[in-house]
Amino acid sequence: MPTGSPGAYGARVTTVLVVDDDATVREVVARYLTRDGHRVLERANGIDGLAAARSERPDLVVLDLMMPGLDGLTVCRELRKISSVPVIMLTALGEESDRVVGLEHGADDYVTKPFSPRELALRVAGVLRRSRQETWPGAGLADLTAVEDGDLRIDPVARSVSRSEVPLALTIREFDLLAFFLTHRGQVFTRAELMEHVWGWTFGDESTVTVHVRRLREKIEPDPGNPVRVVTVWGIGYRYDEATP
Repeated sequence: MPTGSPGAYGARVTTVLVVDDDATVREVVARYLTRDGHRVLERANGIDGLAAARSERPDLVVLDLMMPGLDGLTVCRELRKISSVPVIMLTALGEESDRVVGLEHGADDYVTKPFSPRELALRVAGVLRRSRQETWPGAGLADLTAVEDGDLRIDPVARSVSRSEVPLALTIREFDLLAFFLTHRGQVFTRAELMEHVWGWTFGDESTVTVHVRRLREKIEPDPGNPVRVVTVWGIGYRYDEATP
C-alpha cells in the first residue's frame, strides 16, 4: 500500500479512492476527506476506478453505484475477486432492495444521495478504524489467541479465518461480525444491537445486518441454508452456537 507522512489514522496517510461520474460530488467528497488528513484519488468512471484500485491499492474506496459503462456493482464485484479493501457505496436509489444488492456485491457500507459530506467522512473514519483494529470488538487481551470451532479457525491478531485449512476471504465487516459473535457465544442479539456493537451506529437500515449475516453464513456454514453456527432466533435476532463436535 502507498506510504506517506503520519496521518490521523495511523503511522501513514491513508489513501481513499473516490469513483463517481459527477465531478461536483468528487470535488466535495475529496475536500472533506483531504481536510481529515486522507490522500484522495479521484476517478470519473468504473474502468479507471478499477484500474486505480489495482495499481494504487487504496485503504478504502468510495464508489458510486450508478455510472455509465462499468457500474459500481460490477466494479465492487471485480474488486472482491482481488481484494478485501473496504467499500462504501454511494447510491441515489432509495429502495431497500437496491441497497441490499450493493451489500450483497461486497460493499461494507452505503450512503444514500443526497448525503451530508460530513456524514460520509464520519463513515469513512469508522470503517477505517475497524479495518485497523488489532483486537476483536469487545475482546480483552485474553481473547487474542486463535480460536477453533470444528473446521473453523479464527486468528484475531492476523484477522484471518479458515475452514478446513482453506483461507476465507472475509470483508472487514464480516470479520468484525464473526469476531463479535465468537466473543459472545450463546447470547442472542437483535439486529439493532448488532448494528450498534459491530457497526457503531445507533440508527440505520437494519437490512445491512441481515445481508452481512447471510454473506457470513455462506462462508462459514457447512450448509448456509441450514446454519448451525449463526442461527436465527425467530422474533428476536441471531445467536452464535459452537459447531457440534
